[in-house]
Amino acid sequence: MSALLLVLVGIAAGFVASKLMKVPLSFLETVAIGVLGALVGGFALRALIAASGVVLGLVGAVVGACALLWLYQRWMRRR
Repeated sequence: MSALLLVLVGIAAGFVASKLMKVPLSFLETVAIGVLGALVGGFALRALIAASGVVLGLVGAVVGACALLWLYQRWMRRR
């Protein structure tokens, strides 16, 4: 992400956050809070996505293993 885009996102994010939280900030404070918030939020979101990917992978593996066990049991009953 380019520095200019990060600053623009920071301005928007800081403005919205300061209005939601009802905290009066100067322009520089708004930009600083917004840029730092974008960085912190980005890292946190990536961590949550990675963690959910592991959990969903485990769920998928368990479902796949159950399906294979079901097929195995059906096949063994025919013998």
